[in-house]
Amino acid sequence: MISFDDKLQPLLGKKTADALETGLGLTTVGDLLRHYPRRYDERGKLTDIRSLEIDEHVTVQAEVRKCQKRQMKARRGQMTEAVITDGTSELHLVFFGKPAFVAEQELLPGTRALFAGKVGRYRQNLQLVHPAFEVLTAEQDGSSFLQAFLPVYPASQHINTWNIANCVKQLLEIWDGVPEDPLPEDFRLEQGLIGLEDALRSIHRPESWAQISVAQLRLKWDEALAVQLALAQRRKASTARPAPACARRSGGILDAFDARLPFTLTAGQVEVGEQVASDLESTVPMNRLLQGEVGSGKTMVALRAMLQAVDAGRQSAMLAPTEVLAAQHARSLTEMLGDLAQAGQLGGAEDATRVTLLTGSMNTAQRRQALLDIVTGEAGIVVGTHAIIQEKVEFHSLGLVVVDEQHRFGVEQRAALSARGERENPHVLVMTATPIPRTVAMTVYGDLEVSALRELPGGRSPIKTSVVPVREKPAWLDRAFARVREEVAKGHQAYFVCPRIGDEEPAKSEDEDKRPALSVIDVATMLAQGPLRGLRIEILHGRMPPDEKDAVMRAFAANEVHVLVATTVIEVGVNVPNATVMAIMDADRFGVSQLHQLRGRVGRGSAPGLCLLVTEMPEMTATMERLRAVESTLDGFELAQLDLELRREGDILGAAQSGRRSGLKMLSLLRDEDIIADARTAAQQVVDADPDLAEHPGLAGMVATLLTEERADFLEKT
Repeated sequence: MISFDDKLQPLLGKKTADALETGLGLTTVGDLLRHYPRRYDERGKLTDIRSLEIDEHVTVQAEVRKCQKRQMKARRGQMTEAVITDGTSELHLVFFGKPAFVAEQELLPGTRALFAGKVGRYRQNLQLVHPAFEVLTAEQDGSSFLQAFLPVYPASQHINTWNIANCVKQLLEIWDGVPEDPLPEDFRLEQGLIGLEDALRSIHRPESWAQISVAQLRLKWDEALAVQLALAQRRKASTARPAPACARRSGGILDAFDARLPFTLTAGQVEVGEQVASDLESTVPMNRLLQGEVGSGKTMVALRAMLQAVDAGRQSAMLAPTEVLAAQHARSLTEMLGDLAQAGQLGGAEDATRVTLLTGSMNTAQRRQALLDIVTGEAGIVVGTHAIIQEKVEFHSLGLVVVDEQHRFGVEQRAALSARGERENPHVLVMTATPIPRTVAMTVYGDLEVSALRELPGGRSPIKTSVVPVREKPAWLDRAFARVREEVAKGHQAYFVCPRIGDEEPAKSEDEDKRPALSVIDVATMLAQGPLRGLRIEILHGRMPPDEKDAVMRAFAANEVHVLVATTVIEVGVNVPNATVMAIMDADRFGVSQLHQLRGRVGRGSAPGLCLLVTEMPEMTATMERLRAVESTLDGFELAQLDLELRREGDILGAAQSGRRSGLKMLSLLRDEDIIADARTAAQQVVDADPDLAEHPGLAGMVATLLTEERADFLEKT
């Protein structure tokens, strides 16, 4: 009997099995059957060529418009060039060597075929170099291409979609099916779901769109329920060890701090602050995600929470993803507290505490003093990077952990810190300036309560964003440089952001026309020798020694530097109110949310901010549409939704962080909010009654199948 766990090699042959494993990581029957089509092409319906993205591996159904062989000019030999069309747009194909002769013979004008390859650009034309192709003819007796629906699978250079389709067809003919459905029958009836075996057969060999829809619904429920069961179990387990109750204390350091605030907290800060304060008073460990726009005042909420912990005789730890940001947090917290941060010093307030910075680059004396302050409890607030969670660091009484920009911090590091107490779990407050759509909050952050700050405090200036289309309007770049000079002349400062540092080998592109990404080193040199000659220019990137990075940031904050040319190391937390303009070079190489984060570094003072998105991408491309979207709105939540639409949703469970393929193959975080919400409710009911799923072996097996141990571990540590 062939089961999900059986290896593919004895069933499909070594060559095919090796291609599936090398190209897609598929090794078992279950892997292949759960490698679902990403879309379906109806036989004869051509692919929209205009929607193709540069550097994307695509499968296109199109008609050959022309095909001809010619002698190459730069080297000996011949090449075949073809043009295919969907009726409105064209895609150019190039073949060299032996494939050139095959293409010339088979790709006759009027022929319809499937073409697979990586999209590039050559002389303004979209192009596939050496694409694999499969001619669609009625003579393919027994082929999967005789179906009305052609499943298009996620493929790779090692194996094409039509090869995958034939492998699945071969497998389904010998597969014995599912011995027992993991979903209980009464649950399937309640939700209107078909059996797992029917769903898997229909998703690969559908006869109608209705059949596809019914199969997708069942498979989406499997994924949603598996994720939500794992998260429900995590929420249940998080209450196993108590947290220290940090009661509010009248007349303590928090009251003293609030009394000195030179501004009024926003309604959002008050509301979220009350939620956090209430969590801290409980012995149930707080696990709360605080999301908010850039500049919405998350740090103020976190500081007030840390002071509540100090009032209760506990310590707080704030983790930052970089030493630059950790040092800045320590400085800003100290400045905000004033004499309330000068415990044991002349002039210190009566209820004062101490803010201690701990990073890996400290010298021995600094580190020894910091460790002493932490272990004795003199430091009520400890700020640092991952150095905080090294085993040698002992806290006197850790009550609260604040993690800034959690998506930049390894899950193992966060887990190690939250488990520092022997008998207690500290409360955990996670902050992010990346707005998170509700469906993502229910999955990736499903074991966290979510709070949001949507309004900006008074005093924040507007930010204008403009795309600088260098290809169509090269003079606009000169104007951008002039605007930087104008801002510096007014006493302000500027950022230039580049995709790479410049001391590394640039990534090679298959597209000969695509130049390497602009670098910090090259752009800084160009600016200093050309349009910004005479201005004080410094560089900042992640590979600089920590003391150099800190010195540069201090100089920039003190307005001793006019222009800072940097990588995305400045993306989060850097706060220089005098910086009013930012030029993001090769802006098309950054994500939507990342661009939004970056521009939040300007407009932080009384003067308005300007963000220039410099790009060579042509108009009417999907990439330019993304840049125009960033240009058109400052609403980070709206852009986060757009970012989700544009991203490969399958990565959302942290495949990049866990090093494994994601478990989400069918479920769409964009379109399946209702399924996710219903699955969350159902999972909580099951886990409340059966925490270990001992009475639901089918569900336990489904969790294990769809969420490998590594991915479940990732979820539990997030």
